[in-house]
Parts: sequence; C-alpha cells; structure tokens
Amino acid sequence: MIAYESFSILLLSFFLIVGLVLLCLGGDWLARGAASLALLLKINPVVVGLTIVSISTSMPEMITAFIAAKGGNSGLAIGNIVGSNLGNAGLILGIAALIYPITIQNRLIKQEVPLLVIVTVMFTLMSMGGFLAAGEIGRLEGLLLLAGTAGYLFFMVFQAKRSGPTENEELTEELKDPITSVAKCLSFVLIGAVFLALGAEFLVGSSVQIATRMGVSQVLIGLTLVALGTSLPELAASVAAALRKQSDIIAGNIVGSNIFNMLLIGGSVSTFYPLQVERRLFVIEFPSMVLLTLLLWFAFYTERKVTRLEGGFLVILYFVIIALSSASQMGKILPGI
Repeated sequence: MIAYESFSILLLSFFLIVGLVLLCLGGDWLARGAASLALLLKINPVVVGLTIVSISTSMPEMITAFIAAKGGNSGLAIGNIVGSNLGNAGLILGIAALIYPITIQNRLIKQEVPLLVIVTVMFTLMSMGGFLAAGEIGRLEGLLLLAGTAGYLFFMVFQAKRSGPTENEELTEELKDPITSVAKCLSFVLIGAVFLALGAEFLVGSSVQIATRMGVSQVLIGLTLVALGTSLPELAASVAAALRKQSDIIAGNIVGSNIFNMLLIGGSVSTFYPLQVERRLFVIEFPSMVLLTLLLWFAFYTERKVTRLEGGFLVILYFVIIALSSASQMGKILPGI
C-alpha cells in the first residue's frame, strides 16, 4: 500500500493526474484489445460493439468504484456513479451539441431513453433504502442490478440483429481499425488492465487524502474530480464524433453509458461491497440526476434533436448543479441533515 498521508499536496496532485492519465489510456487500450480479439474470434461485430466495447469503456468508472468501496470509501464510489451520469447528460452532451447539433434516433426515443428513466428512478429508490435495505445499496440490490445488466445486454443485441445495416454500422462505429494479431490484442488487454488498476489506485488514494486535508467530503470529490476524470474518454469520443458531424451516435453512447453506470457498476460493486449512501445526496444530487434524465427524455421526444442553444443550456445547468452540490456537501444547504 502507498502511504499517501506522507505525501505533500503537490505530490498528491501529481499522483492524481498520473492516475487520470493511466485510467484514460488503460480504458482505451483494454476496449480496443478486447474488441479486436473478439472480432478475430469471429464474434458478430454488432455484438462486440454493444457488449464488449460498452463494458470495456466503463472499466475506468468500475475499477475506481471497486477500489474506493473496498477501502471503505463508499461516498467516493457513489459520487463517481452519480457524478458521471450528471457529467454525461449535462456537460458532455451539451459540449457535443455546441459543436454540432445532435440528431436523436427513433430507437433511442422509444426504447433506451425510457429505459434510462426507469433505471434512474429504480437506482435512486434503491439508494434511498426503498423496501430492501436501510441507508445502503446492499448485495440483494446489487444482484438485482446485475440481472438488469444481463437483460439490457440481451435486449440490445436482440434489437441490433433486427435492425437494418445502417443502424448496425452506427452501433459498431468504435470498432474501426481493429488489431489483426492475437498476441497484440492480448498485450493491449493486459497492459490496459494493469494501467486501469494502477490509475484507479493512484486516483482514489490521492483523492481521499486531498479531500481529507481540504476538509471536503469524499462524495464531493467523487462527484466532481473523479467523475470528470473517469468520463474523459467519453468526452473525447463525443467531441471527436461531433467534429466529424457523426452526432447521431453521441446521444446513444451517453444514454448507454449512464445505464451501465447504474446497472453494471452499481450492481457489481454493491454485490461485493455494500455501498453506504449519505442522506445529503438526496438534497441535490439524486434529484438533479432524475430531473436531468426527465429533461433529456422530454427534449428528445418533442424535438428529436439537441440544438446548440439546448447544448449551452445543458452545460450551464450542469455547472449550476455542481455549484449547488458543492454548497450542499459543505453544509450550506439544509445544514441540519
């Protein structure tokens, strides 16, 4: 174990940046290696794009949440999940729309976005305790979320196989330039996994220590710094797609990422390490996540696109939510909770 408590703030900041870089590189290399290996094994490209790539690109958030929860830092893990969802739906989608207006596919409006609303409400109720536990997302809830993950993956693959060739090409956009050597694929997977593990260790260890010294909650660090850091690959991919005017796949990737954050990451982590949920998260963060999801559903359904004006509104809304979240986590909103 690294003795982070003995490091200066400057050195902790260096470890935090190194952790973010390793997470981004590791996630990208793991996804590329795993997807290319699956194609070499003659697995359907659509299945690869919807399952292996989707899961691999969620690895930075998952490994970070696992290490945080294992170390007893549930606040950091929950903050990472909620903060990533807020960042995806607000900041990343908004920035992409500012670059180029985003067209929304009919499939997304009719199927995935309503599913995202259901999963968001379900995850929020589970976090509140609901009927199954008190103040935590326990192992039973984790298993239910994992069952939902399996159902979602089956649903996506089934729908993709029924869709036309154009839609399949969009869904496998991330599979361009696959690696053609099995040995090289395995090297990418192995190095990517090592980078993910090291990056998550550096990021969580330095973040917890910085939060402790600054007197702020681990939840706030998870909602902001860690969430944005682990979402950097999604941001880079969305900006690149917007610059290429391939905006129609951006919203789908973001919606899918948010669903995976709650079902796959929340389910996997809580199955092994039940996540304690702070009451204060229900003042700003969880209501904001539900509200932002409902706003996206309404905007997608009524206009079938996200304009530059709406993109700017989403970015501003995201920063307003983060400002309110910071004030709440520091006890300036409803201090008695």
